Amino acid sequence: MTLTLIGVNHKTAPIALRERVAISRDELAETTQALAAVPGVSECMIVSTCNRVEMLAAVEGPNVPVSSFLANHFGVEPEVLNPHLYEYHDKDAVSHLFRMAASLDSMVVGEPQILGQVKEAFAVARAAGTVGGQLDYLLQSAFTAAKKARSETGIGSNSVSIASVAVELARKIFGSLNGRTVFLVGAGKMSELAARHLVQQGVGAIMVSNRTAERARRMAEEFEGRIKPQLVDFNQLYEAAANADIVISSTGAPHPIFRREHGQRFLHARKNRPMFFIDIAVPRDVDPEMNKLDGIFVYDIDDLQQVAASHLEERGRQALDAESIIAAEVERFHERQRTVNAAPAIVALQRKAEEIRVSEIERIHKRLGTLSPEQLAAVEALTRGLVNKFLHPPMQALKQAAREGDSARLDMLCETWSVSATPPAQSPDAQAQAATTEPGPEKGNPGKSVPEHTMEAHR
Repeated sequence: MTLTLIGVNHKTAPIALRERVAISRDELAETTQALAAVPGVSECMIVSTCNRVEMLAAVEGPNVPVSSFLANHFGVEPEVLNPHLYEYHDKDAVSHLFRMAASLDSMVVGEPQILGQVKEAFAVARAAGTVGGQLDYLLQSAFTAAKKARSETGIGSNSVSIASVAVELARKIFGSLNGRTVFLVGAGKMSELAARHLVQQGVGAIMVSNRTAERARRMAEEFEGRIKPQLVDFNQLYEAAANADIVISSTGAPHPIFRREHGQRFLHARKNRPMFFIDIAVPRDVDPEMNKLDGIFVYDIDDLQQVAASHLEERGRQALDAESIIAAEVERFHERQRTVNAAPAIVALQRKAEEIRVSEIERIHKRLGTLSPEQLAAVEALTRGLVNKFLHPPMQALKQAAREGDSARLDMLCETWSVSATPPAQSPDAQAQAATTEPGPEKGNPGKSVPEHTMEAHR
């Protein structure tokens, strides 16, 4: 089984291409199931955010056509999409996933949203039935690594996000936001975060509009007592927008909602006073043609990278510390996975030894005569102790071969002791537990004990 991760993000593809393969929340489950239907894909999930679309899959071999899925599914010409795709396998895929979950691959390093977005994508995949034991174990490990990186370094301090960078850009444009009117179009999480930062910057007024009025109303209630946003019916979107100095838009619309003709109308209503649009939606809410109008200034999510770069510089040291933690967690994951490879053989070896032990006790029980409970316990302890001592060297040899990734030696050892390396039907975590269990007189050995009828015969 091969682990594959393929995608595009803000580093490899411009927004004009990313928006062509963007997957909305409503479409995510269906698209994930479509990926799972590709021949050779056994498990999969898809992460789709404003900055990336990534497919993570456990596949049956290197020739499974995962890389062509995005182009085929969205009707994008392969020669247009392929130069912007990145592809990772096995350990490199694990490393990329861990770094992504810890926000080390984000436009704004340390932003907290990406971990929640990965968790949401994982939940969607589980509900869609496209995730099994392999990806389940991998994602849980990624979440643990991300949490450790954030808790043990300062990478998550002074919470930053795309929304906060957007507000910082607005502040740089105007010098000060005091007295400015800001229009938030879309009442999702990104807009709520932007509103919080805007209040801190002292804006004069905030207007909020959303297709679902109830969501806009709930967001407005969050700011009671500080600044009361004006709710705007979505049908009155264009009439209200002309009153705003800054429009921050983050809807889930599949096509631009602000076009060139709207910009011309706004400028006329504003008597040519300048107007700024900060578009943090993917696909974009603001048609790039708007930027050609004198007096209209449009910034999309890719334009935010320059502002985000300053955050990366400030967090350089914390990011390096977090990178070290993630690298160690990736190695820990792979060492545990390599140990798991020896688990089936170890379990089979333990079971075989236990069957021999019990069989031998049954064979000689008549010669032992009547034994007291204490004597029976002594026989059990003696035979278990002997078996465990004999098992210790071969078990260590199996583990060492697995840790070193020496599959030929692992197969040779299995053949020598006539055991199978075929995994039993249990989770990777359970297999790892079996592989790391050390036999000993106190712990005993997994498998059956002396049968009850044999114990009765002794009595």
